[in-house]
Amino acid sequence: MSKISPLAYIHPEAKIGENCEIGPFCYIDRNVEIGDNNTLMNSVTLLYGARIGNGNIFFPGAVISAIPQDLKFVGEESTAVIGDNNKIRENVTINRGTASKGTTIVGSNNLLMEGVHVAHDSVVGNGCIIGNSTKLAGETLIDDFAILSAGVLMHQFCRVGSFTMVGGGTRFSQSILPYSMVARDPAAFCGLNLVGLKRRGFERELINRIHETYQIIMGQGKLNDKLERVKNEIPMSKEIQYILDFIDWTGQRGFIR
Repeated sequence: MSKISPLAYIHPEAKIGENCEIGPFCYIDRNVEIGDNNTLMNSVTLLYGARIGNGNIFFPGAVISAIPQDLKFVGEESTAVIGDNNKIRENVTINRGTASKGTTIVGSNNLLMEGVHVAHDSVVGNGCIIGNSTKLAGETLIDDFAILSAGVLMHQFCRVGSFTMVGGGTRFSQSILPYSMVARDPAAFCGLNLVGLKRRGFERELINRIHETYQIIMGQGKLNDKLERVKNEIPMSKEIQYILDFIDWTGQRGFIR
């Protein structure tokens, strides 16, 4: 049985799972679904379209599934989906989707620190850490195990690759390649995220291959020629193929170098 404060408001149509704890002054709207073993501290707001998995912790002031801050939004049905075992800290805001994609998604096992904003139709993968006051614009994509430090500003339609580290205060309007570090002003490629890769158990040989791949990609010459060199000179693996596919995904907007 869930433990619900008498000072919380829960719409009669909302669906609440087992063993949830809902603190005082929480507001749970209609068309909200909450799984099992979730904790909502005081003053958490779950609005229309929120879909919450299991084992999440929401700290005071979090607002999930507010309508998008997008003038094209005209009230269409959409959702904000949160996976399992996330820590959503104070004053985090996650807006629901628009007609563009229909949903905003935060995966599982993420830490979103105080004041993070996830805009409409964005997707945050699994195992990510997003620092205090970092803001993700609409239709952005963050792959698994990425780390964005505090005060990062991410432009719409950009993507951050897996196992990436983005330095505090970085502003960027192009995508960030997997396994890399990006910082400075203007944002620049600063090499591999060596500490992160070692912590995640990447073998030295694989790290060397990724390093050699980026030596080619960041070197002189036309991008298409450099990608052909990678295919011909670097032993292929799922990690190298991921880099190539990621670059293809970035299209005309490009990636930070």
